[in-house]
Amino acid sequence: MVYKARQNAPEAACKGKEPGQMLVFWEQRLAILATPKTGSTAIEAALESLAAVSIQRPPALKHTNVGRFHRFIGPYLEAAAGAPFTVVALMREPRDWLGSWYRYRQRDDIPDQAKSTAGMGFDAFVNAWCDDPRPAFANVGSQARFLAPRQGRPADRIFRYEDIDRFIEFLEDRLDFQIILPRLNVSPAAPLDLSPQTEARLHSAAAEDFRLYASLGQ
Repeated sequence: MVYKARQNAPEAACKGKEPGQMLVFWEQRLAILATPKTGSTAIEAALESLAAVSIQRPPALKHTNVGRFHRFIGPYLEAAAGAPFTVVALMREPRDWLGSWYRYRQRDDIPDQAKSTAGMGFDAFVNAWCDDPRPAFANVGSQARFLAPRQGRPADRIFRYEDIDRFIEFLEDRLDFQIILPRLNVSPAAPLDLSPQTEARLHSAAAEDFRLYASLGQ
């Protein structure tokens, strides 16, 4: 069977919907986690109608991390299906991931202005992310903790966002569908320059993220 999503669909297609959903495919025993800022809106647009379960809200559920999945959702699904589910997700290069968050929060329509990065440089945003505690505008979590917690089982397969074609090939093989991703939820352009000092601080603060990302290419 072949399913094609509309290629280069307009951004208006996702207006009124929060980006990202966790998708569960029952017959294929597959769950796709919605790692924030990794193109999950486009994947949702292509596959939502085919999923047995699509969790759209609230944010705590739609962006269920791997630890909560294995603790709560996974055991229920596996008990009902009588078989384990493969958990997959995307991960973005850590610096680029923070850049996507920074650009996303530059928008004029951010509901909570405490989370806005308008008028702020990327260097200041990254330094704020490295702070403990983080201010609201930089409190966006960590991909490593979302996908591979220090204690507990990581996602079964993690694909690089920058190599999304490999992820699509995996999904096409597992779901037996041809997938063409639309381009949705595009953040505004913005310069993403960092000083050498901030770059070094980021690599120290995000050491787990950089290690996990590097391991995906091995």
